[in-house]
Amino acid sequence: MPICSDQTTAAAMLCEKPGAGFVLHNFPLPKPKRGEVLVKNIFSTICTSDLHTCLGRRVSPLPSVLGHEIIGEVVSLPEVPILDYFGQPIEKGDLLTWTVYAHDSSDEWAKRGIPQKSPSLFKYGHEKAVDVPTTLSGGFASHCLLRQGTSLFQLPKELTPAEAAPLNCTHATIAGAIRLAGNLKGKKILVSGSGMLGLSACAMVKEAGASTVWAIDPQPNRQVQARQFGADYSIGPGELTTELKADVLIETSGIPEAMERGLLHLAVGGIAVWVGAVFTQRDLAINAELVVRNILTIKGLHNYAPQDLAQAIKFLKDARTKYPFHDLVSIQYPLVQLDEAVQVADSGLHYRVGIYPNEKIT
Repeated sequence: MPICSDQTTAAAMLCEKPGAGFVLHNFPLPKPKRGEVLVKNIFSTICTSDLHTCLGRRVSPLPSVLGHEIIGEVVSLPEVPILDYFGQPIEKGDLLTWTVYAHDSSDEWAKRGIPQKSPSLFKYGHEKAVDVPTTLSGGFASHCLLRQGTSLFQLPKELTPAEAAPLNCTHATIAGAIRLAGNLKGKKILVSGSGMLGLSACAMVKEAGASTVWAIDPQPNRQVQARQFGADYSIGPGELTTELKADVLIETSGIPEAMERGLLHLAVGGIAVWVGAVFTQRDLAINAELVVRNILTIKGLHNYAPQDLAQAIKFLKDARTKYPFHDLVSIQYPLVQLDEAVQVADSGLHYRVGIYPNEKIT
């Protein structure tokens, strides 16, 4: 059953205190202002960062409506035309994904090509709820008000909302990592971690022309899954040998030991792109001589640029039948069962747990 059944009211599950569960609130539906779009949330997935926040493993602004991996259906537009990232008009009824943030393109960091670090950044699923617009800015609600400065993308008809929900987080982040790594054709790639990010990385680097893909993960079931997503070899950390040398390392686990170990398996001139270390942890122990003598490059990526989401959408549209992306959201819950869904997601038994705020997706 939907928790919001009329055309004037929105519902949202607020995380008010870490570890205290979610509280259902109802709000009047806002009318979009110039440059804004109101969408009905069709499908959301629970990201690991959502778990870190609601379970108290990291400090985030609260109260908040979490959830940033979202697919929404346009229900209301302002009078002026709204265009998507490619300059095409948005219409009522369109299914959208969007960048995980809104930003001002005139910000200095945006001009430098790093819009995700702009001072004016507004992050969906991460903002403190102080009024209706800031409350309706996450996926764990019936609606979301998209702000001016958000890059909007119309969802290809080939993709289901469940397949597409992780696009604006997982897949876009990996697309950004590949952009930083450069041309991968004929390269040997080491993917550290076979969670959602790692699986996306295995598939994307394979489609980008990598000659060999190794995936490293301690869990045997994830090793099997990595091979289904393009890894030529999928092994545990204890199976690594000194002979394994990669041109590019994509580090998705964020585990200090894995980050340190990965550098040892880069060939001369190798590039490491770190995307997983987004939580508080110990400092790393890195051998500076190794970095200097082997001419290694270490790059970090937090979030992504809009062109990365565009590339991720193209990738998923082209590769969805080649890799079992449809299996990654393996269980779904209605919004009112969000507490139970979070516990299931935190068990680690599913790559993604889905939330349907209005109607169930089949």
